[in-house]
Amino acid sequence: MRLSRSLIPTLKEVPAEAQIASHRLMLRAGLVRQMAAGIYAWLPAGLRVLNNIADIVREEQNAAGAQEVLMPTIQPASLWQESGRYEDYGKEMLRIKDRHERDLLYGPTNEEMITDIFRQSLRSYKELPQIAYHIQWKFRDEVRPRFGVMRGREFLMKDAYSFDLDYEGAVISYRKMMLSYMRTFQRLGVKAIPMVADTGPIGGDLSHEFIILAPTGESQVFYDAAFEDIDYSASNFNIANTDDLGRFYETMTTHYAATEEKHDTAAWDAVGADRRREGRGIEVGHIFYFGTKYTAAMNFSVVGPDGQKTFPEMGSYGIGISRMVGALIEASHDEAGIIWPDSVAPFAVGILNLKQGDAATDAMCEEVYGKLQAVALYDDRSERAGVKFADADLMGHPWQIIIGPRGAAAGRVELKRRATGEREELTLDEAMARVTESLSAKPA
Repeated sequence: MRLSRSLIPTLKEVPAEAQIASHRLMLRAGLVRQMAAGIYAWLPAGLRVLNNIADIVREEQNAAGAQEVLMPTIQPASLWQESGRYEDYGKEMLRIKDRHERDLLYGPTNEEMITDIFRQSLRSYKELPQIAYHIQWKFRDEVRPRFGVMRGREFLMKDAYSFDLDYEGAVISYRKMMLSYMRTFQRLGVKAIPMVADTGPIGGDLSHEFIILAPTGESQVFYDAAFEDIDYSASNFNIANTDDLGRFYETMTTHYAATEEKHDTAAWDAVGADRRREGRGIEVGHIFYFGTKYTAAMNFSVVGPDGQKTFPEMGSYGIGISRMVGALIEASHDEAGIIWPDSVAPFAVGILNLKQGDAATDAMCEEVYGKLQAVALYDDRSERAGVKFADADLMGHPWQIIIGPRGAAAGRVELKRRATGEREELTLDEAMARVTESLSAKPA
């Protein structure tokens, strides 16, 4: 993409309404624009990040055996009335009526709808277990939306739902999703700590929230450093093997991890002093097991192996994809701007033309852009070099290929790694090889 023709409206000034780093930087880097309180339009660069995150989440859900569906944003109120949650959910639910005076709502979550889909489709225990997920927009009418996409009213979420014949099967599904989440966060380039959590309005009696570490996080967290050394890859834990899932879950639950609300000082004192870690964290995922809470309330049963009706056991599993964009920025930025993990950056490479109109410089830039067009943003604007350097750092391209008249004449470029600030002068072939090798490397 050529920056001169792109809808990437960067800002020099800090927006007055932005209170936290991610909100400021998302506005300044031209990722989003606010349309109403807690509601944002995603511009091309921001949408690329959103899609990159969604793609990784989707790949890991598929690898765990989950099936992708797409449920509507508008739901009939009758399903929520059937489960008993319609009135209980409160003012966060946006309730509406159609022209026929039928009660509808903009879905804040999908337990009722997925239960209805499965009860229309499944009859026998032989059709279990099943896990389905979708990636869809949600709406919760927050009384005070703030912090940009971190606490908006409309948000993109991956939610998955498991159906099992019995508790033992439900636990296996829960552990599969937990391992899938840890692999997802590892690929997103962040440290995530699973912590025992309250179930909230969704209900249930087994719950973990996933906290990624960020200096500006909303919660104080305490955890064992052992979490930092766990290898979640398939070579260590086979997600299709029940014994491996048990070993993984034991590993996760053996080590101490708690938010401030659930912090146990006695248990914390039992952790070796050299392994105690404290910090701030942001919740980006939550998983629940709640048994037959919805299947029983909505009369969804299958014929069990004994010929009797059995209510399937359920779990639900959410990742806030749009929230993750803000969380990644909170976890990885500096005074100059965003520092994207390679896996989610909107553009892997920024090409900086320091002398637009110079024949040799233009030619070399066009050559590089031709080879990297799918992953590069070419700054071909007629702007001063300082402006281009500042915008490249602001937007957070993992790599910058900097080309000026002197280097172009000698067949050399400057290659900058955004995360470290390291700069090297290389031949064009050397720089291209370095970037290409980085792009081809995929985390486990």
